[in-house]
Formats: sequence, C-alpha cells, structure tokens
Amino acid sequence: MEIVDDGKTTHVEVSVGNDLELLAERALELVQPGSTVGLGSGRAARVFVRALGRRAQRGLTITCVATSEVTARLAAEVGLRAVKLDEAPLDLTVDGADEVDPDLNALKGFGGALVRERIVAAASRRQILLIRAEKLVPALGSGGRLPVEVLPFAVRFCVGKLRQLGFAPEVRQEGGRPFVTDNGNFTLDCETVPLADPAATKRAIDGIPGVVDTGLFLGTAERVLVAEGGRVRELRRKGS
Repeated sequence: MEIVDDGKTTHVEVSVGNDLELLAERALELVQPGSTVGLGSGRAARVFVRALGRRAQRGLTITCVATSEVTARLAAEVGLRAVKLDEAPLDLTVDGADEVDPDLNALKGFGGALVRERIVAAASRRQILLIRAEKLVPALGSGGRLPVEVLPFAVRFCVGKLRQLGFAPEVRQEGGRPFVTDNGNFTLDCETVPLADPAATKRAIDGIPGVVDTGLFLGTAERVLVAEGGRVRELRRKGS
C-alpha cells in the first residue's frame, strides 16, 4: 500500500485489479455487518448492488436505501432488504459519478437520478464513489454536459434563465419524449465548458425558481475508488 499526500487529498493505492467488479469488491470491504447502505444508480453502482447481494446471500446482514426505482428493483432481485429513507439512518452510500476533479468534487446525473442521489448522500455518514480513471478530470464540466433537474411547469422559464447564465440547455429525450425522472421532473442537459468556479455555478443555477437540483456534488465524497490499469486507487479527502 502506498500513501501519497498532495496537500489536498490523501491517495492510498491498492493493487487489486482493473474493472467494475474489482471496484465493487473493494467497496464491499467498507460495508460493516448490520449497517444501512445507500445504493447509487448507474453502471458502477449496479455492479456493486449485485456484489452486495451475493455477500448478503452468504450471510451479511445489511439494510439498503435505493436512489432510484431501477436500483430498488435490482436490489429486490438480488435479495437485498430495502427500506424507505426515513426508516433508518444511513452509515454509507456507494455510488458512481460522471466526473471527479482533483478535490474529489463530482459531477453526476447522466443517469437521471441526481436528486435522490443527493438526498441519500446527505443522509449518509459517508459517501464513496466508484469510477474508472477516464472520469477523473482537471475541472468539472470537462465532458461538456451539466445535468439540471427542473419542474415541468418551469421548464421554459429555466431554459431561458440558464441561457442568460451562458449555458445551452436542451431537454433530455427518451423514446422521442422528454425524459421523466423518478420525481416526475424533466432534466435539462446544459452544454458547458470546464467550470472555473463550480460552487458559484451551483449557487447561480440553484437560485433559478423551478430548478430542483444540479449535478454538481461538491464536498460530498469521503473517498473515491478509481479503477485503472488493473489496479484500484483509493483517493481520500484529507482529514477523512
């Protein structure tokens, strides 16, 4: 194990292999018997849910809270006990991310579950993100897209306000119709450049009436597990 301190985060490197299954197995080491775990959405989270289900079948006692209806159905399929958010405090949330910057801030929401992911992460003592190395970016927004969930009633108003902020928003489509989140809302995918000040961007967007949330998750992750070249790098927020 190699520990590197760059002044912002502590990097712990563990030689374990290279793919989402290995990320899931590493994350399982952080799950304690009897704990309540938030289950994220997206590809990495699905692999973790399946791995957690296999562990539960071998005797691990665990309670779960899902961040999306898709994840809830998968949890049921693999035999995990899922409860509502208000039924138990959460010890840990394991989720994926679409981008992660050097300070472990994340951009999420490409899968459409960002609001429930935010709530479950906020209700958890710890949030762990599972990503592949290509999702590490020098600045959030490097992928050119920032998801924003909005109320359908306010979609045109929000589009206009986002344009005034310099974004080019488009209503996300699915099957030729607007994509509808589990909360009954629409998602605006905003064309963007790398963000110089993600916190200021989030404040500006959150201040638009009708916006429910953005995909900017700033300061929420305790650590990030990164799969790269047959290894998993564990990036820890300094002080965690």
